[in-house]
Amino acid sequence: MIVVDTSVWLAAPRQRAVAGALRELIEADEVALALPVRLELLAGTARVNRAAFRRVYGALPQLHPTAETWRPIPGWIEQANDAGECFGLVDLLIAAMAAEIGGLVWSLDKDFERMERLKLVSLYTLPH
Repeated sequence: MIVVDTSVWLAAPRQRAVAGALRELIEADEVALALPVRLELLAGTARVNRAAFRRVYGALPQLHPTAETWRPIPGWIEQANDAGECFGLVDLLIAAMAAEIGGLVWSLDKDFERMERLKLVSLYTLPH
C-alpha cells in the first residue's frame, strides 16, 4: 500500500508523469489516504468542490492514527535530532501511519527523503 502525500496530490494536475502514475496506483487499489493528508487537501478545497472532494477522496482506503501509530514518533524525533534533523509532526504522523501498515510513502517533499536516509520511512518512487 502506498500512502500518497499532499505534495503528490497537488502536483498531479500539473505533472503528467505524476498524474499517470497516481491514476495507475488508484486503479490497482494501491493508494491509501492518511487523515492528515485528507485534512490538508480539504483545507484547500473551495466550498463548491467539497461534495466532489468527499466523493472522490472518500472512495480511497482511509488511514486514521491510533494510539499505536504515535508510539514510534518520540524515538524518531530523538533519532532525527541526534542526526541534526528536524521534521514536522504531520510528516512524522504520515510516516508512522505508513509504517504501521507496512506501506510506502510517496511524496515530493524532500523532508521524506531525509526521513528515509534515517530509515524512518520507506519511499515509493516513480518507475523509470
